[in-house]
Amino acid sequence: MPSTAQRPEATSVVYIIDDEEATRSSLKNLLRSVGFTVRSFEGTAAFKASEKTIGPSCLLLDVRLRGESGLFFQQQEKASQQMPIIFMTGFADVSICIKAMKAGATDFLLKPLSEQDVIDAVTAALAQDKKRLEADYLLNNITELYESLTSREREVLAYVVGGALNKQIAAGIGISEITVKVHRGTAMKKMKSNSVADLVRKAQMLGIEPMSR
Repeated sequence: MPSTAQRPEATSVVYIIDDEEATRSSLKNLLRSVGFTVRSFEGTAAFKASEKTIGPSCLLLDVRLRGESGLFFQQQEKASQQMPIIFMTGFADVSICIKAMKAGATDFLLKPLSEQDVIDAVTAALAQDKKRLEADYLLNNITELYESLTSREREVLAYVVGGALNKQIAAGIGISEITVKVHRGTAMKKMKSNSVADLVRKAQMLGIEPMSR
């Protein structure tokens, strides 16, 4: 079964939401000067309506915006927006900072922004998102491999990852040991596993419950 999962694009994108044109322009010039692809927006509505990249990305988000605030956006979009958020603010409000970090923000920068702090925060956030996307890609592929198994092959696999021997699997399922060997070999081939250890690792990623002997 060919994989339909897509590997993350190599191009990383930094999104900026700030209602001050001067800030957006300054950040775009800075980040583009060090090689980042940048897209900026005046408010959250325009950002939500825009097409997003499937590659690594992060969001530089101003806390206080005209209309929907940055914090409100973070809380409302938490389930659907998985890209790392770096908050920016001109007000050193500790309570806001704590609330943002507890909600999952990766960093909190005070204005006037330090150029190096911005670059460092963006670099770290993109690296974090790349790891997330690579993990998602791997899990999607393993899921597709598992879905290609027959119900009997999945049953045998569960016994294998539980450490059962072929004769124990045969007794547990009620089939011949030779049939178990066939299903076991086919399952490992479909899962692209050359060892039981690799099969166990993939089963753990899928959350498969091992069958006891």
